[in-house]
Order: sequence, then structure tokens, then C-alpha cells
Amino acid sequence: MLNQIKCWHKVSVAQWHNEIKPSFQPAVLKGLLNHWPMVQAATTSDMALSQYIAGQDTGWQVDTLLLAPDSDGRIGYKEDLAGFNYEKRQYPLTAILSQLLKTKSDPQAVRIAAQSALVSNCMPEFTTDNPNPLLADTVIPRVWLGNKVMVPAHFDDADNLACVVAGKRTFILFPPEQVANLYIGPLDYTPTGAPISLVDFSQPDFERFPKAREALQHALVAELEPGDALYIPALWWHQVKSTADVNLLVNYWWGGSIGSADSRMAPFNGLLHSLLSFRELPPQQRQAWSAIFSHFLLNCDDEMLAHIPPQKRGIQGQGAFVTKQAITQWLVKSLAGHK
Repeated sequence: MLNQIKCWHKVSVAQWHNEIKPSFQPAVLKGLLNHWPMVQAATTSDMALSQYIAGQDTGWQVDTLLLAPDSDGRIGYKEDLAGFNYEKRQYPLTAILSQLLKTKSDPQAVRIAAQSALVSNCMPEFTTDNPNPLLADTVIPRVWLGNKVMVPAHFDDADNLACVVAGKRTFILFPPEQVANLYIGPLDYTPTGAPISLVDFSQPDFERFPKAREALQHALVAELEPGDALYIPALWWHQVKSTADVNLLVNYWWGGSIGSADSRMAPFNGLLHSLLSFRELPPQQRQAWSAIFSHFLLNCDDEMLAHIPPQKRGIQGQGAFVTKQAITQWLVKSLAGHK
């Protein structure tokens, strides 16, 4: 039995900013968005939801994954990681929802997952009609639409508020420290852009993945219904399973390399660059470098730099962000020289 994610009711803006968000712990915000017209349409009927979306859909072509019925809807790799187990197409939201309604309750239906579509492209009136009471307007919403599909455990480098509009979703979350027990696939060859776990944590194969037992000891779980929201802190691994024939989710990312108007460079790119630099070093050197990384990267503060005049701190100072383009060009040149 997995531990339940803490559930909050009638969350106020003050609770969100002073208690929930600073905790860096997952939280279910029960019924936060019951007032949304889109949620009210979805809870009335699938047809009401279809009419609501049809009234807003611009016809924008949304990235959509199609999976064979025998995939059980699990987005991932083919056998031996030889490619991905889906076809990628593009359709408008209304066409996708129409297909979902046609194949509802059909066990042999193609599994469908329309992913991460900017509402500003496909439903520009959405934000006006369905405002998020907790987040700034600069945090850009995205829509996810499909049937019974599962996204393997993965992480985002941004904070995430996942809001269920239609259907149900089961989330299994793991703290960042559990990465060694999650059996992560290739970092630079991923089905959906983020590294994923090769374990299906809803039915784990412990013979193949024995350390998954330890991961599940630290797992948190929640089942969300329409109107519920889930706060997923940055870098928390999360497996997401849609369990209804029609599921729709709107999510918001902020504070990372994706999602909001102030998106920053991805730390994950730094990891890949570091792998190129460090992978072939002997263990003793890698251990020595860990102390240097810890000092300059993880423990960096103003006191550590007090012996250097502010205007001379270079890449360690705040002025480094002003010269981000120059730093990026330096990295590109450096990598190009080691092809």
C-alpha cells in the first residue's frame, strides 16, 4: 500500500504561497478548479465537453501519439529499445475528442495521447474563461487529451500544477533521491523528451527491476478527479496513468526551462555536457571533481565570493546572466572542437 499524497481542501492563495509551494512536497488541491466552466462541462457529459471544446478550438494541429491496443497504453520503447512504440501524428482537438467518443468502451481501441498543446494556440479563450487562482498570467497552460494511456515515471526541471478536467488520473511520485532505484532509460534518446523509467510501477517486474521495491517504499500516490489539481515540485519523478475512456488535463510549468515566459536554460543540458567531459575520467578524478562541483555549484553563496570584487566575479556573479549569449556561444565552440 503506497502512501497517499497530502490532500488540501479549499486552498487559499495565502496557503499556496506560504505553506504548500515552499514545502517542496507534492500536494493534492482537492476541488481547486470545480468552478471552471470547462470542468463543469466535463462533469455534465462527454457531449457537453465536446461542445465546449468545439466552441473554442482554432483547428490548431496538436502533436498526438497513437499506440496499438496491445501496448496497454504505456508510452515508451519497442523491444530492446529499438525505437518508440507509437506513431506520431497531428490533429485538431475536436477531431481527437470525436475519435475518443467513437471508440469509447472499445477494448481494442487505439490508445491516443495528445500532448502538451499550448492553449494559446488551440483554445485561446481558455485562460479568460478558466483562470487559475494560484498562478500568474505569465505561467502558460497546456492541454493533454486522450484515453487510457500511461506516461512512465519521468521528471521535469520546472514546478508543475497538473489540473484534471475530465476523467481520472493516477499519479505515482518519487522524490529525486530515488533516481538510482528507478532504472532510467537512455538520457539522450527518450520517447517524450524527458528521461523515463523502464519500470511500470503499477505492475512492477521485481525480477527484472529488483531495486524498484526500494523505490516504492518512498513512493506517494494520488488519484485525481475533475476539478482536482496536483502540485508536483521540480525534479520529482512522476508516473501518470489515465484510467477513463476520455481524459483531459491542463498543466502549468513554471520556474524551469519549459512553460513560462521567463523560462531559463535547462540544467539537464549541463548534465549531458558533464557526461561528455567526465565519463571517461578515472574514478579518483571523478571523486575529486565532485568536491569542486559541490563547492562552486551547490554551495555557492555571497560569502563564498566575498574575496572577489563584485564586478570581477565573471560567470560566478549575477552579471553572468547578462552575458548568457556569450557563454552559450563559448559552450557551442567548445563542443564543436571535440567532435
